Amino acid sequence: MKLTLSWLKDHLETEASLEEIVERLTSIGLEVEHVDDKAALKPFVIAKVLTAEKHPDADKLRVLSVDTGDGKPIQVVCGAPNARAGLVGAFAAPGTYVPGIDVTLSVGKIRGVESHGMMCSERELMISDEHNGIIDLPGDAPVGTSFATWAKLDDPVIDINLTPNRPDATSIYGIARDLAAAGLGTLKNVAVAAVPGNDPCHVKVTIEAPELCPGFAVRLVKGVKNGPSPKWIQQRLIAIGLRPINALVDITNYVTFDRGRPLHVFDAAKVKGDLVVRRAKEGEKVLALDGREYELTPEMCVIADSDGVESIAGIMGGEHSGCDENTTDVLIESALWEPLNIARTGRELGIITDARYRFERGVDPEFMVPGIELATKMVLELCGGEASETEVVGYAGHAPKIVSFPHAEVKRLTGIEVPRAESLDILSRLGFRPKGDGDPVDVVVPSWRPDIDGKADLVEEVMRIHGVDRIAPQPLGSHDAVNGKILTTLQIRTRAAKRALAVRGMMEAVNWSFIPAKHAELFGGGQPELKLANPIAADMSDMRPSLLPGLLAAAQRNADRGIGDVALFEVSGTYEGDGPDKQRRVAAGVRRGTAKLDGSGRDWAGNAANVGVFDAKADAIAALEAVGAPVDRLQIETGAPGWYHPGRSGVIKLGPKVVLGHFGEFHPRTLEALDVSGPIAGFEVFIDAVPEPKARQTRTKPRLDLSAFQRVTRDFAFVVDKTVEAGALTRAALAADKKLVAGVSVFDIFEGASLGEGKKSIAIEVTIQPIEKTLTDEDFETLAGRIVENVKKQTGGVLRG
Repeated sequence: MKLTLSWLKDHLETEASLEEIVERLTSIGLEVEHVDDKAALKPFVIAKVLTAEKHPDADKLRVLSVDTGDGKPIQVVCGAPNARAGLVGAFAAPGTYVPGIDVTLSVGKIRGVESHGMMCSERELMISDEHNGIIDLPGDAPVGTSFATWAKLDDPVIDINLTPNRPDATSIYGIARDLAAAGLGTLKNVAVAAVPGNDPCHVKVTIEAPELCPGFAVRLVKGVKNGPSPKWIQQRLIAIGLRPINALVDITNYVTFDRGRPLHVFDAAKVKGDLVVRRAKEGEKVLALDGREYELTPEMCVIADSDGVESIAGIMGGEHSGCDENTTDVLIESALWEPLNIARTGRELGIITDARYRFERGVDPEFMVPGIELATKMVLELCGGEASETEVVGYAGHAPKIVSFPHAEVKRLTGIEVPRAESLDILSRLGFRPKGDGDPVDVVVPSWRPDIDGKADLVEEVMRIHGVDRIAPQPLGSHDAVNGKILTTLQIRTRAAKRALAVRGMMEAVNWSFIPAKHAELFGGGQPELKLANPIAADMSDMRPSLLPGLLAAAQRNADRGIGDVALFEVSGTYEGDGPDKQRRVAAGVRRGTAKLDGSGRDWAGNAANVGVFDAKADAIAALEAVGAPVDRLQIETGAPGWYHPGRSGVIKLGPKVVLGHFGEFHPRTLEALDVSGPIAGFEVFIDAVPEPKARQTRTKPRLDLSAFQRVTRDFAFVVDKTVEAGALTRAALAADKKLVAGVSVFDIFEGASLGEGKKSIAIEVTIQPIEKTLTDEDFETLAGRIVENVKKQTGGVLRG
């Protein structure tokens, strides 16, 4: 939100300096981001052309003798067609920076004649687009004085960073009201008087969508003369970054910023019949004022006549009915629109306007009619004409909110004591109306504050005007003992997983929690409760059910920019439904190309192998180990989700029911749907599913289960059906004797005709740990028999001969 100092003082009677105003604005919650004090225009001075002679070597150039007020004429070469003796204009001496051409002047020769400065046009000073000649000032303009000061162009511009909950501060009047409440001046009475009309407005309005338009006012002004707006309006609009267009359009922009009331003007001659406020029809199109054609949907609200859509309600008008220099009859519109609908429509169409900015935050409903009266008054003063009566449709009046305000909440929520009388006085100065003397007191909320809902909001209003800088600093209390654990288990696991994956050469990515609907459906999402009611973009419509879509997209973006071998991870939340219990804490990662753990890639020995399922498995196990999962008891099974390759993926389980994650290479259909190229593999582990660690003893106890006997290994090879998983066989061997069998690992899998059709050989190494005595040959034979028998019983495998 930009405003000039003089514009602010139209509404605020104050003797405060610019520095004091800026400091107070920030202290009351209207943070000033930047102040442009117009220093760039200060070097330009008013100068008079004494003589203007033809250039000896150029027909279109003149050699001027210029008086800058010090009595020493300066020679300037100028090509402006209006350069002449006696002209008074704006002069820039050597060393002056000219903003319109982005040049710092120096003494130079133009066709052999020295030029010691420049007579400037309005565009060169960035005060308008006029560049057909140099600035031509009245003959009585004081030579030698500052041009910016004389032309009132040295008006500082204040840029405020507004928070979304302050629609009342989207107007200069609203900002002045806050400053007056903060004691920095007096708010001027700028009540808008009604402008009498000569006859009823012949254009009638019908509201077919009252849920989208709670009020509509329109007024016809005949016989206007629409030309450029006055200089003072143009200068103010240019100062805040707007381009002057014509008087009628500039008046609507002026009122938008001055009073926070967006308006629109229609050329009445181009409007056919009466106006209708309705929902757009499916596929209906409109050519807007920005020159672009937009396709509308029934969720959008429009203003239409008998020929079709004339305006996208509350956002942008149509080009067909726009006002130009030929406009003689104008319809002025002031309406109320449903904020959420305006926000959705603007976001879906990709249109950002000053009107949308205000309507989607909420405008003052009680200023709908005064707003059109103010615009009518300015139109009559600047453009002439005769006004009709105002046609108001659908507005039922404003029902003010009443909030109960217990004064004790100020102390409870802020920690400082504000006298009750001062609190109520602050609220009154801000436009609130306390009713009664009791406690709690009922406070009537003004119509321009739709953001006020409860007592905490009133406390905030009191505190920002009272001054948050008056909160006394308090030192942190000291503790006699060492603090206990501060982080939660989930926070500790999140940090541990990030460290573990970073150590493995992966780079952390931070992706949006919102993904396109088709990506969500591809990864098990798409449920109605996961769809956003008000998405910030069409391709960010669903809460993510998995971290993998974002990581895959990020990997592809890197590949598109020439970084094909990339390893990325993310530790964040995913969403399975509505409610906190449906949120998961997940660690996920992807590797693309040859981005293996050992950093191998292209080198003198040849190309490295591409990433695969075992790289993803190793990453997943490392993440689980870092968060405290018992990796020695994990089970790897088939049955990974459908976005993985069915033969190159796995599920990580702890017992038969607890799923800790999944990993693998991605299915070609998944990569095609995401427009991602491979090779690429990834994983996802659920760190919130890892069982909580048991409480540790306060004193370390010696381990008594360490064996004094040496471990022994024995190898077995079993012939099983091809459908038997290696994990099933190792579990069967482990279960043969849980005391003696310390571990089982697979070291070979063989398939061949010698084994028979549909058969394979799985070779395992069994680690045996004697505990009570040294085992004899008979003990080993007995244990081996139990292993063979248990494997046969659970898997059907037989010892290979």
